[in-house]
Amino acid sequence: MAPIFAVAALALSSPALADHHGEAPSLEDVLASDHRSQDAGRDQYRHPAETLAFFDVEPTMRVVEFSPGGGWYTRVLLPWIAPQGTYMAMQPDSGEPEEGTPAWTQRFTTAASGWTDLPAENIVAFETDDITEDMHGTADRILVFRSLHGLLNNEAADTQLRAMRRLLAEDGMVGVVQHRAPEDTSYDDASGSRGYLRQADVIRLFAINGFDLVAASEINANPNDPAEWERGVWTLPPTLSGGDADRERLTAIGESDRMTLLFRKAD
Repeated sequence: MAPIFAVAALALSSPALADHHGEAPSLEDVLASDHRSQDAGRDQYRHPAETLAFFDVEPTMRVVEFSPGGGWYTRVLLPWIAPQGTYMAMQPDSGEPEEGTPAWTQRFTTAASGWTDLPAENIVAFETDDITEDMHGTADRILVFRSLHGLLNNEAADTQLRAMRRLLAEDGMVGVVQHRAPEDTSYDDASGSRGYLRQADVIRLFAINGFDLVAASEINANPNDPAEWERGVWTLPPTLSGGDADRERLTAIGESDRMTLLFRKAD
């Protein structure tokens, strides 16, 4: 993992990495690009242009995408940010990989290169245990898309939020999109196991870990989602965990109701 971390540290300390990537595309060009042909159908639910504008993301920034998963937002952020700023993928510590299995950092950079045609050696990825003091205070934005419930399920939320706080520049901010439960939902049904969280709980979680709420938006709201599915959020598109059962009705509802929140470091 050390060689990849060395790249991460270099990128965090210098935006010169952008010089290797060529002309910078606009966000509109990225959203319309061929490499997103399989993703664009989700734009009506995820509103990437409006969401990134609400998070006040600029392509010259150092932007961390937390737990990028299958790369839906990576395919937006990486080609948009890399030419002028620095894109970084951050993942909780996954431990030592099994013998013969590449580390997550290698798997991610290889996959992201395939998604975007950018060289893997110019894509920065690191795990939480790779963060050192010289990386503290260097990230302009950290973006957390639909993954807070997983951190709560794994009892890792406090550790990861505090790591994010250390990474943030003094004027940096954290943008969050998360599946939203109604505020009158019981704690057991809104603790993360079903993917949904109460907005007030998320705001309290960030406050406990040293953040103030800057703003909230309804950009990614879906009032048609009752957020009370027995199988959780995965009942809805794009997962449709029930298979063909009730597919037409669920597809008409669309993706989950989501909160969109912006936080800064508390004084």
